[in-house]
Amino acid sequence: MNWVSLPWASVGLMALVITLAVPAAIHAVLSKREVRASIGWVGLILVFPIAGALMYWVFGVNRIRRRARSSGDGFMGSPAEARSLIAEHRDAAALRPAMPPSQLAPLAFLVGRVVGRPLLGGNRIQPLIDGEEAYPRMLAAIESAENSVGLSTYIFDDDFAGMQFVDALGRAVQRGVEVRVLVDSVGLRYSKRPVTHRLRSLGIRAAPFMPGLLPFRWPFWNLRTHRKILTIDGRKAFIGGMNIREGHLVQRGQNPTHDIHFEVEGPVVWDIQEVFAGDWAFTTKEFLGGVEWFPKPRKFAPAGDSSSDELVDSDQGDTLARVIPDGPDEDLDKIRWVLLGALANARDTIRIQTPYFLPDTDLVTALQVAALRGVQVEILLPAESNLPIVQWASTAQLWQVLEHGCQVLLAGPPFDHSKLLLVDGRWALIGSANWDLRSLRLNFEIDMEVYDREVVGYLERHFVGRAAGATRVTTEALNQRPLWRQVRDGIARLGLPYL
Repeated sequence: MNWVSLPWASVGLMALVITLAVPAAIHAVLSKREVRASIGWVGLILVFPIAGALMYWVFGVNRIRRRARSSGDGFMGSPAEARSLIAEHRDAAALRPAMPPSQLAPLAFLVGRVVGRPLLGGNRIQPLIDGEEAYPRMLAAIESAENSVGLSTYIFDDDFAGMQFVDALGRAVQRGVEVRVLVDSVGLRYSKRPVTHRLRSLGIRAAPFMPGLLPFRWPFWNLRTHRKILTIDGRKAFIGGMNIREGHLVQRGQNPTHDIHFEVEGPVVWDIQEVFAGDWAFTTKEFLGGVEWFPKPRKFAPAGDSSSDELVDSDQGDTLARVIPDGPDEDLDKIRWVLLGALANARDTIRIQTPYFLPDTDLVTALQVAALRGVQVEILLPAESNLPIVQWASTAQLWQVLEHGCQVLLAGPPFDHSKLLLVDGRWALIGSANWDLRSLRLNFEIDMEVYDREVVGYLERHFVGRAAGATRVTTEALNQRPLWRQVRDGIARLGLPYL
């Protein structure tokens, strides 16, 4: 080939192809866990070298390295003082017996292996339904804060509900409380006005999670923090699926949205605090050590031991719980593995409530196998999603769970954003993760497993109440959809990994 005779435009085009396409194809071959994903990306790059390579770098690179684990803890670069307090906390909590019922012992063992965190006893967990219950409790907790408030959320609207939180956080700063607020940078775009400006004007330290969509940051626009965390003095926490926006005030919001949140007290709060501190350190390079964030742990006496004068507080309960952080880093696939383990462990009932149901093949198979074993599997979804394309894709794969005996129920409006997995009336998975690959592979999420008959019983009754009057989906009804809808839904399903 005579390179001198080639037009400069052609030479430039070839150089661009080599620069973009070859590294993209090599990266896809070496990094993708699934053969089908590798073949798909390499094929796209070969057919459309420039466009395919750009799409791969934008959509296909979905892992980052966040934490350098040291001293056995997961707090990135935590200072010695924080590591010491975390270790002291876990030593104290270890004195509190944390044994699940024998039926659930294999599941507890599995989750412990997956997560690498202990199952902790001595907790109290209070479900809070909708903003009407959750927001007043969260605001009161902020008002009572003496040392620190950590808030992480996906959406923080500058509206009626958001301003209540802004004002409460501002008053906390005026009292001398250390306040940190982390809002996802993509989630900020859901709001008409970025709330971070208003927060900073009140002296509140606020930061967007992974901001910017410049070309060198393109791979990270998929990697969002979907966690909802509020910690108070390292003693109390709130987690769940609820963002901060007026719509969660169902009686007031223009676009009402049901949801469920949880108030948490007890040793497990420290693990929630640790997750928040790690996210804040990753975003801002500020390490939240010291007793303001990690107070000296209270001692827990072993059962039957009355010799200690430092017993568990009366406001704490006997709920066993364990935090499960998940994200496209060292925590990749943890919630997915827990889901698979819970479905395999179920004996009688599996109840799933989620706003977005786009499980991968492994999860679909696990649901099918559970139903074939005789487990009653109920999946409660919104009849009308706030994301139409996601609902189209979800509808396109419902036949897979229906054909082996799972039940799918569609609840009428208002839209329900709740996320629950309930097994045998004795175990629950709560938190921020949805049943879709975006939550399970791309987002940073936080869930918590709960072993408690009373708490799970309450959630079972909540599920049954939401399911009352819901429409049951049948294979016949799916097959009777007009052909154009079936085609539309099937095409939407092709984007399953990124919906």
